Order: sequence, then C-alpha cells, then structure tokens
Amino acid sequence: MCRTSRARRAWTWHCPTRWVSAGTTAACWLDESTEEYAARFTTPPPDPLLRLGEETERTQDAPQMSVGGLEGAFLRFIVAMKRPQRVLEIGVFTGWSSIEMARALPPGASIVACDVNPDTTAIARRYAEEMGVADRIDYRVGDAFETLETLDGPFDLIFIDAWKPDYVAYYEAVLPKLAENGIILADNTLSENVRPFNEHVIADDRVECVLVPIRDGVTFIRRR
Repeated sequence: MCRTSRARRAWTWHCPTRWVSAGTTAACWLDESTEEYAARFTTPPPDPLLRLGEETERTQDAPQMSVGGLEGAFLRFIVAMKRPQRVLEIGVFTGWSSIEMARALPPGASIVACDVNPDTTAIARRYAEEMGVADRIDYRVGDAFETLETLDGPFDLIFIDAWKPDYVAYYEAVLPKLAENGIILADNTLSENVRPFNEHVIADDRVECVLVPIRDGVTFIRRR
C-alpha cells in the first residue's frame, strides 16, 4: 500500500503498479508522480467524501474500484459543463462517482445508478444522504442488464464502470438509449481486459470517441 497523508491517500488511490481494476488482468495508469501532481492542484473533495474514501479503503477488498478524488472531480466538471437532465450510471460501488455527478446536476435533473451489490449500494446511499444529494439519485440494485430493460431513454450522459468483460454488451445496450447530443463515458479503458471494448468502439461507424488518460483511462463516446 502506498503511504501518503491520510486525506491525500483517501481520495487519490494512486498505487498504479499494485492496484488492478476488477475484471482486468493488467492496467496502464498515469505515472504516480504525475497523478500526485494532478491531485495536488485539483480542488479536494468535501470531508464526507474523504470519509467515504477511508471507509472504502478500510472495508472493501478492492478499494481501487472507487473513482477517487481526481477522477471524481473530473466527472463533476463534465456534468457541470454538460448540464444533463438524465444520467445513467452502470456500476455504483460505494458511491463516489454518483455522488460527485449528483453534486453538479442542474435543477430537476436526476441519476439512475445501477449496481448488483446491495451492501456497497447501502454505503453509497448513506453518503448520498449525508451529502444532501440522495433525492437526485435513484439507486437500482440488481443485474444491470435486467435493470436496463426496464429503463426508457433518452439519457444525456451514461457512465459505464462495471464488470469489464461485459463492456461491449453494456455499450450496445445503452447506445439506443443515448440522447441525440448525449455522451457515454466508459471508465478503466486503459485496462488490458477492456481492449476488446476499445477495439469495438473505434471500429463503430455510428460514433466517435476519445480515450483520455486520466487514472486508468476514461473514454468519451458520442454519436456522429
């Protein structure tokens, strides 16, 4: 485990050579010094999110599944600029990403957040309440594909951060639900097991994409 200050460690999750994303065999991360530098000059999260990070690190076997502070701030900025009315998240874990996105939603907007694990979703709900954004997040516990069948589009922003081998299937399931000017964000796209997804998307003439090397990769996708 990399050791830094308690607060910094809780919100950056910057152990690139040791932490591998769930469902992957290898991951390419930002150089640790680069990520530390970026975190140093990024507005830190509020105390409840720092405590969420600490609880996640203390209680979860794979705490790196949380987006953490740097990527969380990145997502919040995207939502603040995009101003989506409807957001879909596939993969909640302990809730950092859904909470950060909810903080930036415009009035009347909401997130549908899907996860199969009731225990980690309960943690997410608790911190969403503490952050005052629980009324903006509709948590759905169950198989993501079954949940998607019950949801009508369009969604202005879709964030995929779930089981990596299923990324292509998630993508094909949500693309018809994407709003005309909407965007899909796919997390962990520098991970080796996400390469089939990357190859699938870059070959898809329906969309254009850009892979941003923040943490272990976030891919932006929109319709042509």
